[in-house]
Amino acid sequence: MKVIRWILGRVILLLNTVFTPKSVKRSEAEQKEIDDAVAQLHLYQFDACPFCVKVRRHAKRLNLPLATRDAKQAQWEEELVNGGGRRKVPCLRIEGKNGDVEWMYESNDIINYLDKRFA
Repeated sequence: MKVIRWILGRVILLLNTVFTPKSVKRSEAEQKEIDDAVAQLHLYQFDACPFCVKVRRHAKRLNLPLATRDAKQAQWEEELVNGGGRRKVPCLRIEGKNGDVEWMYESNDIINYLDKRFA
């Protein structure tokens, strides 16, 4: 089973590389504003997870420099479990201006959030 997962993961990554979506074009001022807002977001993910790829592709399409954290690494896994409550990816960590943190799971919910906030 591990071999099949590994092979499928590599196929997903290859297809993602070959068929990379085009990014939205914005003015420098608009993009700077977006970049500042995105700095408060972190995506906990696995590289070959199809749902994580889906979220990363959507962020690329919206031209969002979304910081990713590999949840297989101990420090990020621990942060995800302690903050979000479970080891499930993709998970978007959203830090508000007043310091409160929201953890959003489910790829479709994350994509809807990104669309509402940045599209």
